[in-house]
Amino acid sequence: MRTQNGYRRTSPRMRRRVGDSGYRQQGLTLIELLAVMVILVMLAGIVTTSVVKRVEEGRRAKAIADISSLESALEQYHLHAGSYPTTQQGLEALREKPTTSPVPDQWNGPYLTKKIPADPWGRDYVYVYPGKNNTEGCDLYSYGRDGREGGEGKDADLTNWE
Repeated sequence: MRTQNGYRRTSPRMRRRVGDSGYRQQGLTLIELLAVMVILVMLAGIVTTSVVKRVEEGRRAKAIADISSLESALEQYHLHAGSYPTTQQGLEALREKPTTSPVPDQWNGPYLTKKIPADPWGRDYVYVYPGKNNTEGCDLYSYGRDGREGGEGKDADLTNWE
């Protein structure tokens, strides 16, 4: 609708009031943005902590499963050969017939189809025969997260005799 002088007439609802407290600008202030960012960082920290904890539990569970699997293969070797592989022959005797003394006559392997796994921390499992802790058999263990003998909690060794 036009007025007599040709200007368009606008209703009071369509006019934008500048500086009037009746209207609020849309958007967030810097303090509101900072508060949201602090909350997001706190949530990310909580999630990261719980994920890292679960990863370490998963590594320990994998090491226990590997030791159990290797121990089963060693038992099969023992049944066929009459003894466990020597420390020098090592776990590789589960995949290939040993060539060092004593060479088993009744080797019926391979007792493992895949390569000997490393522990979840990237180190070889320790194999000793005759065992110091497992006197009737062999010792098989991982030094755990810290890579050193002994340790407590998450750094504890994972063994086949405990």
